[in-house]
Amino acid sequence: MPGEIGALLRKEGIYSSHLAAWRKQRAEAERAALTPKKRGVKADPMLAETRRYELLEQECARLRVELTKSNLIIDVQKKVSTLLGLLKDEPQVRKS
Repeated sequence: MPGEIGALLRKEGIYSSHLAAWRKQRAEAERAALTPKKRGVKADPMLAETRRYELLEQECARLRVELTKSNLIIDVQKKVSTLLGLLKDEPQVRKS
């Protein structure tokens, strides 16, 4: 009988906008199901973050060693400069 389906849907609180939204969602789901999937191992964001952290830790350790060496060189240069400054101020004694 004409109109029975519409009456039933109104009784259940289902309107044409609901049906249109459900049809749209179904069509999108069908399209998504038909799209090709990427193959292979999926990227794990936690693993990538862990690797990045490890690389940064290694770089930090390397830079600390380099800084220690640079500070040692600077200290030696200061001491050499001081010694050369002292020798420069001393009068030179000639042996006859």
